[in-house]
Amino acid sequence: MSRQEAVEQYSKALKQGRKTQKERTLRGQDPFPQVLDDILNPGTSAGQVELGLIDIPAEYIIGTKTGGRQNAFAADFMPLMGPETEFAVKWINLCAAHLSDEGIREPIRCFEYLGRFYVQEGNKRVSVLKSYDAPTVPAYVTRILPVRTEESKILAYYDFLHAWQLTGLYQVSFSRPGSFTKLQAALGYDPDHCWDEMERRRFISGFASFQRAFRKLGGDALELTTADALLVWLRVYPFAQLSKMSDADLTKSLRAVWKDVELSAQGEQIAVSTETPDKTPHMLNRIVKSVFPDHLCVAFVSNLLPEESDWSRAHDIGRQYLEAVMGEQVSVLTYYGVKSESEAASAMDAAVTDGAQVIFATTPTLIGACRKAAAKYPGIRILNCSASMPYTGVRTYYSRIYEGKFITGALAGALCKSGRIGYVASNPIFGVPASINAFALGVQMTNPGARTRLRWSCVEEDAMERLAVDGAELVSNRDIPTPDRMREPWGLCQVWDGSYYSVASPYWHWGNVYVKLVRGILDGGWDAFSSGVPQAVNYWWGMRSGAVGVLLRDDLPEGARQLVELLRRSIADGTLLPFDRPIRSQDGAVRSDGTHWFSPEEILHMNWLCDSVEGEIPPYDALLPMARPLSRLLGVYRDTIPPEKEDPLL
Repeated sequence: MSRQEAVEQYSKALKQGRKTQKERTLRGQDPFPQVLDDILNPGTSAGQVELGLIDIPAEYIIGTKTGGRQNAFAADFMPLMGPETEFAVKWINLCAAHLSDEGIREPIRCFEYLGRFYVQEGNKRVSVLKSYDAPTVPAYVTRILPVRTEESKILAYYDFLHAWQLTGLYQVSFSRPGSFTKLQAALGYDPDHCWDEMERRRFISGFASFQRAFRKLGGDALELTTADALLVWLRVYPFAQLSKMSDADLTKSLRAVWKDVELSAQGEQIAVSTETPDKTPHMLNRIVKSVFPDHLCVAFVSNLLPEESDWSRAHDIGRQYLEAVMGEQVSVLTYYGVKSESEAASAMDAAVTDGAQVIFATTPTLIGACRKAAAKYPGIRILNCSASMPYTGVRTYYSRIYEGKFITGALAGALCKSGRIGYVASNPIFGVPASINAFALGVQMTNPGARTRLRWSCVEEDAMERLAVDGAELVSNRDIPTPDRMREPWGLCQVWDGSYYSVASPYWHWGNVYVKLVRGILDGGWDAFSSGVPQAVNYWWGMRSGAVGVLLRDDLPEGARQLVELLRRSIADGTLLPFDRPIRSQDGAVRSDGTHWFSPEEILHMNWLCDSVEGEIPPYDALLPMARPLSRLLGVYRDTIPPEKEDPLL
């Protein structure tokens, strides 16, 4: 009976193999297994390691060591030789043995290179086992180590080797280096935690369920591994939930974040919008007025009360401005003082229940709750006040405060007689190095001999006082968060007899941001980014949009006031760009010869300082404890910081 079953199995496998060969040929792909000898070039190997006998994932067996038997199999190792051939007879005999009490027990011999396996002995054994969807194959494995380079796939492989030592699993493989530490954090483990047998079994069980859902949604067509996709899913759902979900529920949950999975496969590119939508209503809205809403219910969620935080107060003033300007076009809900992610998630649930169609979360630390709400309520527009977050379901908004810093830098240079100017930076997060550089370039424009001395309030609590002791005549301190009043010692300050007198300060006008974003939704501007290609969107607006301004001291000399106004108008109308000039960084590199145009992405992600700046960007370990969470979320080096168990998974 087993031999007849083996004959029937060969017929099914042959049919599948010829189908695979035809489909791959039509797609322009190699229809046969890969050949390791054709892949390896002289100088690509750094040596070999004998791993001994291990069970390897059958799906990761993708080729042969040499090309001798290559044409006998399709790329999926299903047979291609006719049933009358000697090859078919041997395959059927092997299959019959597999179906008997004896089974296939002799391990294959293979080579592993970059996490995939190439068979040296036992091709037909692999073919038979794959035809029965065997999850693993016993094998004597020789690992070929690639020469270490800075190439992403090589770095990712060496990251895998570290993971393999701790897990013993080939399934834990990623396309980007650094991902394994994120997985460890998501599972609640320390970075160097070594998995025990129970933890391995639990992971494999959940991973297998996730992989079924991933493939059902077309994951095999994406340029990423199943583990890559699992990391995206784990940004929203805990791993423990995998064992509690049915296949249908798991597929539904993965579909809710599928656009983010696709975005990850594309390298997590973020569309930076530097201009507000045109004031003219969307064309479709003119033709069919009912296409877009004429009223919106807008909710604001903040982790602190306005009276507890200047930042929260600034956004609440923006909320009041939105209500005053938009009138009956909006109704507003507020959920302030949410102290934890669970409270924030509950607040967003309540907002949706109360009718919110748009949710503004006013601090970066609420991004985790935003992600969960986006997956749960795909029809709700959710925005988080932060920069450069790689999510399609949550858009981010921030201001180009560096434009105001450039102006106050020019003012500092004009007012300074000694040439000693200081700058207090907040945190080494996206946009801050751009603000430092813009300020320093503004100083150089009006006072070429002056230099900008840099200190960080996230490193030393008395940064401003230290600059004054060093002899700084003017110091750029943190910006005032609202346009309603000047506050000392904020903004650009003159130092006099140990006291600080605010001269001018950039400010954030969140009201203009909220009005323009809500009007964009009403007029259809939101949908300008809703093409068929998944993308994350970051609104990064400046003076032209009214998101940034400069507030001046009442008794500022008229000449200085005119300088500020001239620069403000020039930046707003685009005739002056702060970085449109020759620029060298501290290491002597030419960042611009005067003709290079810095893209918004380049400015936002600057991680270097101009050569006229004295000081450096502090490493993560040098930051005060209270400053570290924000740097983990938005830091210019966030991808190099090993995540911790309590961190949001980015």
